[in-house]
Amino acid sequence: MKSYAIHPFHFPTTVAFVDDNPQFLANLSLQLDSQLAFRLFHSPFSALVALNAASSVPPMVERFFSLYRHRGDASYTRHVIDISLDMIHREVHNERRFEQVSVVVVDYDMPEIDGLEFCRSLKNPAIKKILLTGKADEQVAVRAFNERTIDRFIRKQNDDVMAVLNRTIAELQQEHFGQIEHMLSDALAVGSHLFLGDPEFARRFEEIRERLGIVEYYLSCAPDGILMLDTTGAAHLLIVQTEAMMQGHYEVAYDQAAPEGLLEQLRSGHSLPYFWKTAGNYSPIYEDWRACLHPATEFHGRDCYLYSLVKNPGAFNLKYVYPYSEYLDRLDREARQGITSTP
Repeated sequence: MKSYAIHPFHFPTTVAFVDDNPQFLANLSLQLDSQLAFRLFHSPFSALVALNAASSVPPMVERFFSLYRHRGDASYTRHVIDISLDMIHREVHNERRFEQVSVVVVDYDMPEIDGLEFCRSLKNPAIKKILLTGKADEQVAVRAFNERTIDRFIRKQNDDVMAVLNRTIAELQQEHFGQIEHMLSDALAVGSHLFLGDPEFARRFEEIRERLGIVEYYLSCAPDGILMLDTTGAAHLLIVQTEAMMQGHYEVAYDQAAPEGLLEQLRSGHSLPYFWKTAGNYSPIYEDWRACLHPATEFHGRDCYLYSLVKNPGAFNLKYVYPYSEYLDRLDREARQGITSTP
């Protein structure tokens, strides 16, 4: 069953295919989803070296947490964990983000090392594993699945093997993100980003993503929302506010002696403000405040939300962001040149 929840961040990742038959790998690659980033390895030992070298890098999610050292009390029986939400959207500037391997597809029957031994030798437990088997290997695969050595197995002889493979890869890539973000998602569940866990709003978010061709997104704050990019790096900010948040905007604007026209817009809920130069709140520096208002859509889920889409949001320096389309082009050039790069 599909779980409707929005991850705090998501970006395309790479799939590694391992088979000692180069021709099989070449044929398989022609039938994969055109938007899938992948690397082909016809030597399982070369694949292990590359994948295990990449696993020595600390998980991305760990960079968001630290021990908060500015507590008001001196108790040593309590630890306060600080979450740097600002670090989440900054990941968009990591040019190597797409190189992260989320799924490995490996053939069972290889002379150098069989597929199960290969999976057992992977050091990164977050990598999802798909075993390709023949008819005679099915019982072995079932045992490996029950022992959690692998996450899925697919028989090569199936008539719909490629459709099943593409679908399974997509499912496991989602599970991969859910696994590495579990601690972060739990922490955010008690904050102001409650829309992340709202299944109704998650469905609306998926509709927006599909309409705009979004392939990566990152939680943002001030104002609360989600920074989204398509394959070319074109950006939209989805601002999400509750009635309580809008009341807060109104009170700040009122205290700042904002024009009556702006106060009326904030009261009506017809527009959402994007005062990005001042961390989301109104200031008299905004002489052209009308340019900072964007049409709002009301949405009812577990809560009542107002959301708005802002194209090319000003708070993010995205001029030199490495887009997914360029990464796919790079992989394609490397494949034509017969290059196998380390993830």
